[in-house]
Amino acid sequence: MATSVIATPELKRFVVDEGHGVKGVSDLKLKTLPELFIQPVERRLDVTKVLQDELIPVIDLSNYEDPEVMKSICYAAEKWGFFQIVNHGIPLNIIDGVKDATHKFFELSTDEKKKYSSQNSPSKNVTILTSFNPEVDKAYEWKDHLSCFYVSDEEALEFWPSVCKYQLLEYLKTSDSLIKRLLELLIKGLGIPKINEKNKPILMGAKSINLNYYPICPNPELSIGASSHSDVSTLTVLLQDHNGGLYVRKLDSDNWIHVPPVKEALTINIGDALQIMSNGRYKSVEHKVVANGYENRISVPIFVNPRPTDVIGPFSELINNGEKALYKQVLYSDYMKHFFKKSTNGKETVDFAKI
Repeated sequence: MATSVIATPELKRFVVDEGHGVKGVSDLKLKTLPELFIQPVERRLDVTKVLQDELIPVIDLSNYEDPEVMKSICYAAEKWGFFQIVNHGIPLNIIDGVKDATHKFFELSTDEKKKYSSQNSPSKNVTILTSFNPEVDKAYEWKDHLSCFYVSDEEALEFWPSVCKYQLLEYLKTSDSLIKRLLELLIKGLGIPKINEKNKPILMGAKSINLNYYPICPNPELSIGASSHSDVSTLTVLLQDHNGGLYVRKLDSDNWIHVPPVKEALTINIGDALQIMSNGRYKSVEHKVVANGYENRISVPIFVNPRPTDVIGPFSELINNGEKALYKQVLYSDYMKHFFKKSTNGKETVDFAKI
């Protein structure tokens, strides 16, 4: 492909149909960003609205039975929607293995990666995409990502890419106890004693893991790695690399806060499903990822979700205690369809569930 000005239809074919993705565009080493990736001003990061003196909480989980730990987590979930955790119990070698496997996947040839496109993938549960929804996005995000929905070990071993499947499975298994521990503390903060057979499927009945790749961008100030959105999950466990680039909207403001990578930490954020289940007490907040012009960046989120067949709404314990329900009962698969049928649009999806 010529490296001068590239027409948008030609570039879309190159990126999506031919499977080169954003990495393929970055590898062309263009001097200027193609029009397809230039975001409207309102979707970029306004650096004048970044708060330089605020940080989201960093919480030490080394003694998670300490009541102060639960207080810190619940406070962060209410006031920030995001927090970072250290001493979380996941070995560093497993984290490093996931990072290395992510880079190796995106270093595969275009033909190898294209095997996992929506048209070619051997399983509907494994898909590589560029941007968020290339069918409807008017301006593409500067991101490629592989999405792996977990059904079983057997399915993952058969269909997930061989270059990363063992590392991802090990990471998912090791994270299970951490995820359950965090959710137990959060529901205790709501006055619900424990995770049981009734609420466990709704809280953590399904999981998926994404490999996000943000290659070097020629004009990062004109683009965005991930547009402003809140996650549809119950909880998201995010593994960042050392490059940073994640920004979180401060609640009830137009200001943004950078989430700098903390050595050996994981970043946790509340998803829409838990905001709905907690009847608005815990907050899923908007966040975005900037592009950068100096180094390839990766991140690996685990999305902890209700099952697609679950109906979500405020916990009955809260309503029975006299709270007025702020959200209706919604089939989770309907909620997900509403989220994925359009481009990302801040917190718009939560409004879909409001009474």
